[in-house]
Amino acid sequence: MFARIARRYDTANLVLSGGVDGWWRRRLLAAVRRAMPRDVLDLATGSGDVALALARALPAGTRVTGMDFCPPMLDEAERKLSRTTGLRAEVTFRAGDALALPLADASVDALTIAFGLRNLADRARGLGEMRRVLRPGGRLFVLEFSQPHTWFRPIYYLYLRRVLPALAARVTGDRAAYDYLCGSIGEFPGHTALADEMRHAGFTRVDAARMTFGIVALHEAVK
Repeated sequence: MFARIARRYDTANLVLSGGVDGWWRRRLLAAVRRAMPRDVLDLATGSGDVALALARALPAGTRVTGMDFCPPMLDEAERKLSRTTGLRAEVTFRAGDALALPLADASVDALTIAFGLRNLADRARGLGEMRRVLRPGGRLFVLEFSQPHTWFRPIYYLYLRRVLPALAARVTGDRAAYDYLCGSIGEFPGHTALADEMRHAGFTRVDAARMTFGIVALHEAVK
């Protein structure tokens, strides 16, 4: 599914979020900068937007790896990298499955995953893998859709179920992919339940910042 929409993925994100997705990612970048990591893994990197933004924002000498299991998405990320200048950190893209990361134990200082956690076939296993590859004291940053404030839910779900798939079909030509994505958003736990899942996976100091009437949350946790 992601292979089918790879070429139009960024445009769809911009249109369907009304441009607010850029602000969500800036909040993520600011949180990662505060942690001052030296080795960062951006998991489910997709077309590479977060990995490249991290490479621009973090100090020289920082290593950023963008990882995804969808080759056409990684192709898009490599194309962006070839056209990008002014990167301060070193960035590379490589293939990898979030449920079986091809990395050694305790090998990164920070791990980011933006709008990818809900697509894992086994979220508990994925969180366990993320904890495994983080060094002691390392931080996990999860930027993900959540459940909105109660008063906003009727408006949000009307947009999500009726308007968004039709818009996505016009932008990408693939309504089925966005029917799935809308369903995955509706079934995903709210910020409190997700924080509990992260604690159950062994993370501590789990915090969640809700954004845009609660439709997105940025979770931060420590190994």
